Amino acid sequence: MNKSELVSVIAEKMGVSKKEAEIATNAFISTVSTALTEGRKIQLVGFGTFEVRERAARKGRNPQTGKEMLLPGRNVPVFKAGKSLKEAVNK
Repeated sequence: MNKSELVSVIAEKMGVSKKEAEIATNAFISTVSTALTEGRKIQLVGFGTFEVRERAARKGRNPQTGKEMLLPGRNVPVFKAGKSLKEAVNK
């Protein structure tokens, strides 16, 4: 499912226009992005948790030359599914 399909489903379930559903969807995405950028964690009980984790620096290889190189550490966004979501997927 892509974003436009998601917006259509949300509009149908809420009984609002696609434009209003798109505004709500964009607000959610923006809010999650902003919170993660600020280093905050978002917990939606039953659904899951969005957070930022630090990935340590590591050694890697350039696939073209085979030469070893150092890949710098970085922060990565992570989603961990909640219990209810896991159960729903595994039915």
